[in-house]
Amino acid sequence: MKRDPATENERRNQERFEIRVPLYLRMGTSNVPALTRNLSNHGVYFYLAASESPQVDQELDFEIELPPEMTWTHNSVIHCRGRALRTETVSSDETGVAAAISNYSIFSDGNE
Repeated sequence: MKRDPATENERRNQERFEIRVPLYLRMGTSNVPALTRNLSNHGVYFYLAASESPQVDQELDFEIELPPEMTWTHNSVIHCRGRALRTETVSSDETGVAAAISNYSIFSDGNE
């Protein structure tokens, strides 16, 4: 993991790390695929299809997949609840979403 230069000069209490991993946003009964840009224990920025973009202040339920190379143990899934803080048009078919994480649980497929 490395620091995200886009957020390096921001004044935040939590350090963000540039992490490009799958994220699945639960929208109704479907899981919408997305890709993270950066992550901290209080927030995440991710990209998804513009047609699936959440509304600002919408409550979110999502999972982030972390491979063993990042956890140094086993595949892990972080189940998060939070809310969309802002959305940004990245292209005609892609939206960036900044989301606060209010709580999370980490699940591992390894025996601990």
